[in-house]
Amino acid sequence: MGVYRGITQDNVTIQGGTAYSLNLVTPSIGGTALAATAAELNAAADTSARLVNANAATLAVTVADHDQKIIAFNRPAGVVATLPAATGSGAVYRFTIIDAVTSNSYAIRGASSSDVMRGVITVSDAADASATSFGTQASPNSGRVNLNGGTTGGRVGGLITVVDIATNTYSVSGFTVGSGGEATPFAVYS
Repeated sequence: MGVYRGITQDNVTIQGGTAYSLNLVTPSIGGTALAATAAELNAAADTSARLVNANAATLAVTVADHDQKIIAFNRPAGVVATLPAATGSGAVYRFTIIDAVTSNSYAIRGASSSDVMRGVITVSDAADASATSFGTQASPNSGRVNLNGGTTGGRVGGLITVVDIATNTYSVSGFTVGSGGEATPFAVYS
């Protein structure tokens, strides 16, 4: 066994294995410093809550609760998910639909009209298996994804990924299932 110095232990050997040191004052393993916080380690290692159920009328999306998670729209009367302000954090939010919207819409929007969305979403018509891809508009700026259960998507399935890529800018990509022809799911912030 190694010699204890405070709460550090040097040169521990487990059943003839390789020696390593564990330092809890300045977290390191085998001499390699840990840069991640405990919250970051927990977020990366905790697989118990990867799917977040969105079944209330509104959802305030946060980096702490929703980054790298799948947000499942599960309220036929619709959900408005408001993203945090885009800062270039690299946060990734994924949205899927597990219960089709039948009134109102499933919406994903920026924190304010300053946040814009850039990218492409493909809408597939479940009735005739056609599909059309829609890009964001430069003017007026797209600040919202609106899935109405019909022409813009909102039926079960699909996956929309939103990435915080820069100040006031989200990258958006994905596909959704609709019916009755296809129309752009991108809209002006509201």
